[in-house]
Amino acid sequence: MKILLVVLILTAELASAQQASAPSYAMDNYYVGLLKKGPKWTKDVSPETTKIQEGHMANIRRMASTGKLIVAGPFTDDGDLRGMFIFKVASLEAAEAMVAPDPAIQSGRLVLELHPWFAAKGLAVPVPAK
Repeated sequence: MKILLVVLILTAELASAQQASAPSYAMDNYYVGLLKKGPKWTKDVSPETTKIQEGHMANIRRMASTGKLIVAGPFTDDGDLRGMFIFKVASLEAAEAMVAPDPAIQSGRLVLELHPWFAAKGLAVPVPAK
């Protein structure tokens, strides 16, 4: 019985030591935007789709320049999901307002689905050197 008690005490001490040494992360709120094929999606390349894509990329650069768009990029599997944004903004409405001028969304080529996301604080992508 004494051996069992010693084993239990040692196990509890080991678990406590492991828990104390486990890294802890500060967490923060973000908003993730999933870009999906919209009702006016087409693979066709035309002057109109080229202009929409150029406007879409310009809007991404504009959002990134504010420092509130942390990550943006396309999915490469040619599925219904076309891309993703991660925003560090105060609210869902603030993220919606940033994306609202995007010509790809305005035209219906893409639709945006926004979700609140809780992740490690300080997510960032380094700004490339000029």
